[in-house]
Amino acid sequence: MSAATSPSERRVSARIGAISESATLAVDAKAKALKAAGRPVIGFGAGEPDFPTPGYIVDAAVEACRNPKYHRYTPAGGLPELKAAIAEKTLRDSGYQVDASQILVTNGGKQAIYEAFAAILDPGDEVIVPAPYWTTYPESIRLAGGVPVEVVADETTGYRVSVEQLEAARTERTKVVLFVSPSNPTGAVYSEADAKAIGEWALEHGLWVLTDEIYEHLVYGTAKFTSLPALVPALRDKCIVVNGVAKTYAMTGWRVGWVIGPTDVVKAATNLQSHATSNVSNVAQVAALAAVSGNLDAVAEMRTAFDRRRQTIVRMLNEIDGVLCPEPEGAFYAYPSVKALLGKEIRGKRPATSVELAALILDEAEVAVVPGEAFGTPGYLRLSYALGDEDLVEGVSRLQKLLGEAKD
Repeated sequence: MSAATSPSERRVSARIGAISESATLAVDAKAKALKAAGRPVIGFGAGEPDFPTPGYIVDAAVEACRNPKYHRYTPAGGLPELKAAIAEKTLRDSGYQVDASQILVTNGGKQAIYEAFAAILDPGDEVIVPAPYWTTYPESIRLAGGVPVEVVADETTGYRVSVEQLEAARTERTKVVLFVSPSNPTGAVYSEADAKAIGEWALEHGLWVLTDEIYEHLVYGTAKFTSLPALVPALRDKCIVVNGVAKTYAMTGWRVGWVIGPTDVVKAATNLQSHATSNVSNVAQVAALAAVSGNLDAVAEMRTAFDRRRQTIVRMLNEIDGVLCPEPEGAFYAYPSVKALLGKEIRGKRPATSVELAALILDEAEVAVVPGEAFGTPGYLRLSYALGDEDLVEGVSRLQKLLGEAKD
């Protein structure tokens, strides 16, 4: 080891230095900075609903602020009443019966994902990660000492991986398979038959499954959300579910998620959280309690708006020569292929990658999108359609104008 790289002189640890910045948050921050500087930027980067948190949830938080009970430390694993309500909500929405002792309340979905992986992975354990993937998954796996193994699906299969692909990626070091439906960034939703086949394959080979259900209520058309441990009950002893209130109830900033899993794993993750952050903000937990205990009327209204925007964005993107956008069945993202545009001349430049194309789009059209490299699949762009209808149409119209100029 040279003096330049000796531990005593390294300012940032190799483990943390290897982490990439969240690409989606970076794009959103840049778009907001440009907008604050007076540029008419339209941002398709952030994955958050443009709706306010429903009023009854906010009211519950206001009341909690006035209650001295919530001015103090509470159990690191979550308010008992919230854990009980999450168990009831899980049975109601997923048909999956769990006990409150199987639940850990976390500071958002990201902490849930990291702590779940940290609780079950040892150094060198492999996790099969279907790609395109949300940017945080592989980083959480690496932070926990694991090794992400990517299995790529493209637009020809609607971005859904097959059991055959998963089996081809399995090795003696494979411990976990990640399953996400509906998916960020593609909006892909697995059919009940395909989801069951993946669950039974994992069960057959003794693998753990981590399934992210954060978009469970955002499905469209004939697509249907299915919870893997409810679909394959024998899997429940080696299945971890992560979820939260962020997307369903327009509560991204409240930071409340949760882990559901076997009691020993949840206890281990709770021990970790007790040293990392202690309890989630009590006010946010009370707001989450109101959310999961209430009805889904507000969710239905948001879903109707997202469905309308989904159809608009897919139609408009597919009108652009060189862009191919499958219709997403869930979440609120479109994930078009732009591979046919790479290398073509657009306003004097020839972007060779989707990173370069995204930069060109921001500079020339003042539209912020996230390049596919952030999700493990170069040659694509992710656009969130969780923004107002007018901005959506204006933003994609700018793309149509700019990308319509592409020439050989």
